[in-house]
Amino acid sequence: MEPNCVQFLQDKTILVTGVPGFLAKVFVEKILRIQPKVKKLFLLLRAADNESAMQRFHNEVLEKDLFRVLRNNLGDANLKALVSEKVVPIPGDISVDNLGVKDSDLLQLMWNEIDIIVNVAATTNFDERYDVGLRINTFGPLNVLNFAKKCVKGQLLLHVSTAYICGEQSGLLQEKTFNMGETLNGHGKLVIETEMEIMKQKMKELHKQDCPEEEIAQTMKDLGMSRAKLHGWPNTYVFTKSMGEMLLGNQRENLPVVIIRPTMITSTFSEPFPGWIEGLRTIDSVIVAYGKGRLKCFLADPNSVLDLIPVDMVANAMVNAAARHAGKLGSQTVYHVGSSCKNPITFEQVHNLAARYFTKKPLIGRDGSPIIVSKGTILSTMAQFSFYMTLRYKLPLQMLRLIGIIYPWWDGNKYKDIDRKIKLAMRLVELYRPYVLFKGIFDDSNTELLRLERKEVNKEMNDVFQFDPKTIDWEDYITTIHIPGLITYVLRK
Repeated sequence: MEPNCVQFLQDKTILVTGVPGFLAKVFVEKILRIQPKVKKLFLLLRAADNESAMQRFHNEVLEKDLFRVLRNNLGDANLKALVSEKVVPIPGDISVDNLGVKDSDLLQLMWNEIDIIVNVAATTNFDERYDVGLRINTFGPLNVLNFAKKCVKGQLLLHVSTAYICGEQSGLLQEKTFNMGETLNGHGKLVIETEMEIMKQKMKELHKQDCPEEEIAQTMKDLGMSRAKLHGWPNTYVFTKSMGEMLLGNQRENLPVVIIRPTMITSTFSEPFPGWIEGLRTIDSVIVAYGKGRLKCFLADPNSVLDLIPVDMVANAMVNAAARHAGKLGSQTVYHVGSSCKNPITFEQVHNLAARYFTKKPLIGRDGSPIIVSKGTILSTMAQFSFYMTLRYKLPLQMLRLIGIIYPWWDGNKYKDIDRKIKLAMRLVELYRPYVLFKGIFDDSNTELLRLERKEVNKEMNDVFQFDPKTIDWEDYITTIHIPGLITYVLRK
């Protein structure tokens, strides 16, 4: 019989990349709190040296409020002793060979001791520079895979991707792997090495022309977006993540590989306590802007399903999948971890819940008075949104420009400032458009089977590793857990 999650984690040595990211932090905290008999946690962080890595781990991971339950349970001294014995922060970088680990003795120790490799590292900027996206999201996973193959006790590589590598497809989206060279629009064949060469050639041209760094950065961003759209993906992020998955599938050999594809990750549902969040994700930025009275109009399909999933459920799914597949040579399995298939909630429902929340509990403005929110206007097509922006902002802006022409002594800075803000707003709307107008539902047949199998195995553990979205009461979660957690985070910043 398969071990339950606590049994599985005992005496395991685990490498986790992507620390101190949001999901990686929750994953690490969970292991330390639930199974202190884990053998060792090697945590890869970007840092100059061992001392810097340790300092970053303490500042950006251990001292966060996320660890307060563990701290209260153990006390400061015992927590310090546990971390000292179990956790090894390592300076490194997944974009280079051997993950950037320079200490040859440490490398040998890791290759001899590591059982499970968990890759959470990624750059999640939608319009990331193409060189950066290729280096981290595409070839980073390949570097992690090559490292995992050198681990003599290696039982599994668990790679965290994103469900949105499907692009803008609609309907029921299956948990299937990518074929090497596959494109979303079926136009031609995607050759990853060619993409790398195109990027390098463009970079070479820019340096030859002695372009300023700002121009290089913008050109690399534009290149990533154009290459993504050429092959059918909406942005650089999901395009480079898709190529990373292709490389894993093509070069994994017999190493068991699990690909976790979460949807929109939100605050903790229950563990270590409800409502902990760090950073503002897609929908979170909208909720906060709305609560601050800054969002009068938004592009979204009211009937579009927002696939939200609490971060602790994603971490629980990761542990369950690792326990299920470790040591199963040659296997590769994809898991969608989301809610749209089993417990959907629409944009309109979230909008209504947010409106109700901020009406009852308004944020306080800088002048000390409550911020009154209106229901706002939701426009369901890009054409409607562009028309609204033209009437509301662009025509008045042209009046300002005309005034500047007629009266040359008039200060035109106001026109330039508003023009810049409108262009930024339109760029952000274009980036978020594929997600707020999304028509897909993520099939989770593999995940449901995993849930059913592992529920029986974990039955004596009081659901501490459960990841069933059907247990979420969206009204209760949004209004009493998620939005209060967001407000706490924003005020804490």
